[in-house]
Amino acid sequence: MYKVFVNDKPIILTTEVKKEKHFKNYLMRTVNIGKVIRELNSTDLKGVRIIGKSEKKLLKSFLKKLPNVVAGGGKVFNDKGEILFIYRNDKWDLPKGKIEGNESIEETSLREVEEETKVNGLKIIKPLETTYHIFKRNGRHQLKITYWFEMTSTYKGELIPQEDEGITKVEWLNPTQVKKAMENSYANIKLLV
Repeated sequence: MYKVFVNDKPIILTTEVKKEKHFKNYLMRTVNIGKVIRELNSTDLKGVRIIGKSEKKLLKSFLKKLPNVVAGGGKVFNDKGEILFIYRNDKWDLPKGKIEGNESIEETSLREVEEETKVNGLKIIKPLETTYHIFKRNGRHQLKITYWFEMTSTYKGELIPQEDEGITKVEWLNPTQVKKAMENSYANIKLLV
Protein backbone atom coordinates (compact mmCIF):
# COMPACT_ATOMS: atom_id res chain seq x y z
CA MET A 1 0.00 0.00 0.00
CA TYR A 2 1.18 3.51 -0.84
CA LYS A 3 -0.20 6.91 0.16
CA VAL A 4 -0.07 9.86 -2.22
CA PHE A 5 -1.28 13.12 -0.71
CA VAL A 6 -3.39 15.81 -2.35
CA ASN A 7 -3.03 18.55 0.24
CA ASP A 8 -3.60 16.44 3.37
CA LYS A 9 -6.03 13.94 1.84
CA PRO A 10 -4.65 10.53 0.85
CA ILE A 11 -4.93 8.64 -2.39
CA ILE A 12 -4.31 5.09 -1.21
CA LEU A 13 -2.85 2.73 -3.79
CA THR A 14 -3.96 -0.78 -2.88
CA THR A 15 -5.19 -4.14 -4.16
CA GLU A 16 -8.03 -4.29 -1.60
CA VAL A 17 -11.49 -2.84 -2.13
CA LYS A 18 -12.99 -1.44 1.08
CA LYS A 19 -16.22 0.41 1.62
CA GLU A 20 -15.89 3.32 4.00
CA LYS A 21 -17.84 6.47 4.59
CA HIS A 22 -16.29 9.54 2.89
CA PHE A 23 -13.93 7.37 0.78
CA LYS A 24 -14.29 6.46 -2.90
CA ASN A 25 -12.81 3.53 -4.81
CA TYR A 26 -11.46 3.74 -8.37
CA LEU A 27 -9.81 1.17 -10.62
CA MET A 28 -6.20 1.92 -11.54
CA ARG A 29 -6.66 1.05 -15.22
CA THR A 30 -9.62 3.45 -15.74
CA VAL A 31 -9.08 6.22 -13.17
CA ASN A 32 -9.12 9.84 -14.32
CA ILE A 33 -6.54 11.34 -11.96
CA GLY A 34 -7.60 14.92 -12.75
CA LYS A 35 -11.16 14.09 -11.65
CA VAL A 36 -9.87 12.47 -8.44
CA ILE A 37 -7.78 15.55 -7.58
CA ARG A 38 -10.77 17.86 -8.22
CA GLU A 39 -13.00 15.69 -6.01
CA LEU A 40 -10.49 15.64 -3.16
CA ASN A 41 -10.09 19.43 -3.37
CA SER A 42 -13.78 20.32 -3.64
CA THR A 43 -15.76 17.76 -1.63
CA ASP A 44 -15.87 16.38 1.89
CA LEU A 45 -14.22 13.13 0.78
CA LYS A 46 -11.58 12.09 3.33
CA GLY A 47 -9.63 10.13 0.73
CA VAL A 48 -9.64 7.86 -2.29
CA ARG A 49 -8.53 4.31 -2.94
CA ILE A 50 -7.14 3.41 -6.34
CA ILE A 51 -7.34 -0.34 -6.76
CA GLY A 52 -4.82 -2.28 -8.82
CA LYS A 53 -4.50 -5.99 -9.54
CA SER A 54 -0.84 -6.43 -8.66
CA GLU A 55 0.79 -5.05 -5.53
CA LYS A 56 4.15 -4.95 -7.34
CA LYS A 57 2.75 -2.75 -10.13
CA LEU A 58 0.67 -0.33 -8.02
CA LEU A 59 3.22 2.45 -7.74
CA LYS A 60 4.65 1.98 -11.24
CA SER A 61 1.16 2.21 -12.77
CA PHE A 62 0.31 5.34 -10.76
CA LEU A 63 3.60 7.11 -11.59
CA LYS A 64 2.66 6.98 -15.28
CA LYS A 65 -0.46 9.07 -14.66
CA LEU A 66 1.32 12.36 -13.84
CA PRO A 67 4.66 14.03 -14.61
CA ASN A 68 7.12 13.13 -11.83
CA VAL A 69 9.42 15.49 -9.91
CA VAL A 70 12.14 13.78 -7.86
CA ALA A 71 13.36 15.44 -4.67
CA GLY A 72 15.53 14.64 -1.67
CA GLY A 73 15.39 15.87 1.90
CA GLY A 74 16.55 15.37 5.43
CA LYS A 75 15.31 14.82 8.95
CA VAL A 76 18.36 16.26 10.68
CA PHE A 77 19.18 15.72 14.36
CA ASN A 78 21.67 17.79 16.34
CA ASP A 79 23.62 16.51 19.37
CA LYS A 80 20.73 17.57 21.67
CA GLY A 81 18.27 15.32 19.81
CA GLU A 82 16.46 18.29 18.28
CA ILE A 83 15.17 18.15 14.70
CA LEU A 84 15.87 20.81 12.07
CA PHE A 85 12.67 22.38 10.66
CA ILE A 86 11.92 25.06 8.12
CA TYR A 87 8.82 27.28 8.03
CA ARG A 88 7.51 27.86 4.50
CA ASN A 89 4.06 28.77 3.17
CA ASP A 90 2.82 29.17 6.77
CA LYS A 91 3.59 25.52 7.60
CA TRP A 92 6.37 23.61 9.36
CA ASP A 93 8.28 21.39 6.98
CA LEU A 94 11.54 19.49 6.65
CA PRO A 95 14.17 20.81 4.21
CA LYS A 96 14.02 19.23 0.75
CA GLY A 97 14.38 20.06 -2.91
CA LYS A 98 14.60 18.85 -6.49
CA ILE A 99 17.41 16.77 -7.90
CA GLU A 100 19.80 18.68 -10.19
CA GLY A 101 21.89 17.34 -13.06
CA ASN A 102 23.59 14.00 -12.44
CA GLU A 103 23.73 14.19 -8.66
CA SER A 104 22.68 11.19 -6.60
CA ILE A 105 19.60 11.45 -4.40
CA GLU A 106 21.91 11.49 -1.35
CA GLU A 107 23.86 14.43 -2.83
CA THR A 108 20.57 16.23 -3.57
CA SER A 109 19.37 15.73 0.01
CA LEU A 110 22.59 17.02 1.57
CA ARG A 111 22.79 20.01 -0.80
CA GLU A 112 19.16 21.01 -0.30
CA VAL A 113 19.32 20.84 3.51
CA GLU A 114 22.43 23.03 3.50
CA GLU A 115 21.01 25.50 0.95
CA GLU A 116 17.70 25.91 2.77
CA THR A 117 19.11 26.20 6.32
CA LYS A 118 22.89 26.90 6.11
CA VAL A 119 23.49 23.87 8.37
CA ASN A 120 26.66 22.08 7.27
CA GLY A 121 28.68 19.09 8.46
CA LEU A 122 25.72 16.88 7.55
CA LYS A 123 26.07 13.11 7.70
CA ILE A 124 23.51 10.64 6.38
CA ILE A 125 22.64 7.93 8.90
CA LYS A 126 19.97 5.94 7.04
CA PRO A 127 17.19 6.25 4.45
CA LEU A 128 13.67 6.97 5.68
CA GLU A 129 10.27 6.45 4.10
CA THR A 130 9.73 7.91 0.61
CA THR A 131 6.77 10.31 0.41
CA TYR A 132 4.48 11.21 -2.48
CA HIS A 133 2.32 14.27 -2.98
CA ILE A 134 0.54 15.97 -5.84
CA PHE A 135 0.99 19.69 -6.41
CA LYS A 136 0.11 22.16 -9.13
CA ARG A 137 2.69 24.25 -10.97
CA ASN A 138 2.02 26.40 -14.04
CA GLY A 139 -1.53 25.05 -14.20
CA ARG A 140 -0.45 21.39 -14.35
CA HIS A 141 -0.58 18.72 -11.67
CA GLN A 142 2.68 16.94 -10.91
CA LEU A 143 3.68 14.15 -8.55
CA LYS A 144 6.57 14.91 -6.21
CA ILE A 145 8.50 11.84 -5.06
CA THR A 146 10.67 12.76 -2.08
CA TYR A 147 13.42 10.46 -0.83
CA TRP A 148 14.17 11.25 2.82
CA PHE A 149 17.26 10.54 4.90
CA GLU A 150 17.91 10.68 8.60
CA MET A 151 20.95 12.91 9.13
CA THR A 152 23.06 14.32 11.93
CA SER A 153 25.03 17.52 12.25
CA THR A 154 27.15 19.08 14.99
CA TYR A 155 26.62 22.53 13.40
CA LYS A 156 26.36 25.26 16.05
CA GLY A 157 26.25 28.31 13.77
CA GLU A 158 23.48 30.63 12.68
CA LEU A 159 20.42 29.17 10.97
CA ILE A 160 19.69 31.21 7.83
CA PRO A 161 16.44 30.60 5.89
CA GLN A 162 16.68 30.51 2.10
CA GLU A 163 14.25 33.37 1.59
CA ASP A 164 14.15 33.13 -2.22
CA GLU A 165 12.58 29.68 -1.68
CA GLY A 166 9.86 31.18 0.53
CA ILE A 167 11.44 29.95 3.77
CA THR A 168 10.88 32.46 6.58
CA LYS A 169 12.30 30.53 9.58
CA VAL A 170 14.74 27.72 10.35
CA GLU A 171 14.73 26.23 13.85
CA TRP A 172 15.95 23.28 15.85
CA LEU A 173 12.85 21.90 17.61
CA ASN A 174 12.81 19.70 20.70
CA PRO A 175 10.27 16.83 20.99
CA THR A 176 7.63 19.06 22.67
CA GLN A 177 8.05 21.75 19.99
CA VAL A 178 7.92 19.11 17.23
CA LYS A 179 4.59 17.86 18.56
CA LYS A 180 3.21 21.42 18.49
CA ALA A 181 4.66 22.05 14.99
CA MET A 182 2.90 18.92 13.67
CA GLU A 183 -0.42 20.67 14.34
CA ASN A 184 0.55 22.97 11.44
CA SER A 185 2.42 20.72 9.03
CA TYR A 186 1.82 18.39 6.09
CA ALA A 187 0.47 14.84 6.25
CA ASN A 188 3.60 13.40 4.60
CA ILE A 189 5.86 15.17 7.15
CA LYS A 190 3.77 13.71 9.98
CA LEU A 191 4.56 10.24 8.56
CA LEU A 192 8.29 10.95 8.99
CA VAL A 193 8.18 12.58 12.42
